[in-house]
Amino acid sequence: MQIRAIIFDLFDTLVDLDFDNLPRREVAGRPLPPSATALHEAVQTRAAVGFDDFVAALAEVDLAFRDSHYALDREVPTEQRFTALARQLGVDDPELPQLLTSVHMGLFRGQVRVPPHHERLLAELASSRAIGLCSNFSHSQTALRILEESGLATHLGAVVISDAVGLRKPRREIFEAVLGRLGVAPEQALHVGDSLRADVVGAAGLGMRTAWITRRVRDPGAALEAHAGPTPDFVVRDLGELPGLLDA
Repeated sequence: MQIRAIIFDLFDTLVDLDFDNLPRREVAGRPLPPSATALHEAVQTRAAVGFDDFVAALAEVDLAFRDSHYALDREVPTEQRFTALARQLGVDDPELPQLLTSVHMGLFRGQVRVPPHHERLLAELASSRAIGLCSNFSHSQTALRILEESGLATHLGAVVISDAVGLRKPRREIFEAVLGRLGVAPEQALHVGDSLRADVVGAAGLGMRTAWITRRVRDPGAALEAHAGPTPDFVVRDLGELPGLLDA
């Protein structure tokens, strides 16, 4: 059946994330998130909290969400996570979660790189097919701002972010949401993403065709060998290969 719609993942698919220029820290041999230092500094503007206590509280919060959310592919919105963090720290400040969200997402946006040919490519693809986006991300406003600033948003007929749906790929519901907004059946759509589990397994489970993009995958051969799920229909190194595949 003809492909009437192409649905893209966002990070490391349409745009890239590069955290190499952010400081890296470890505690007890465990790497910390790149934003940990900046988040701790933001907390200190509201309360006297040591770095070790901050890191321990953040770990406790993520552990608390593990079984209730992460293990079930339920999304934890960024502000909800930081609300739980403020509670864990014992900081009674209703503005702190929003401050932490702003700091975290500001750093995140600063690490986004947009391959220069992607805007032209989306314009070309959108001239003959519906184009959508389906992304696992905990802050829709940041994702939408990235799409606007990169010039990609104008070519997207539907944008579905996991924090708005409450569920993450590979859950079928998030794919069904974007398919419904585009008005196409699963077998009429191609999903393109960098994660074998989230993108390939999730989309193939609904009967969508899949393209695995390996531009940011460190060792594609090893990843595919370790993958126990369905094999992607296509493997591409660059999104620029898509028009040729579709024409074929």
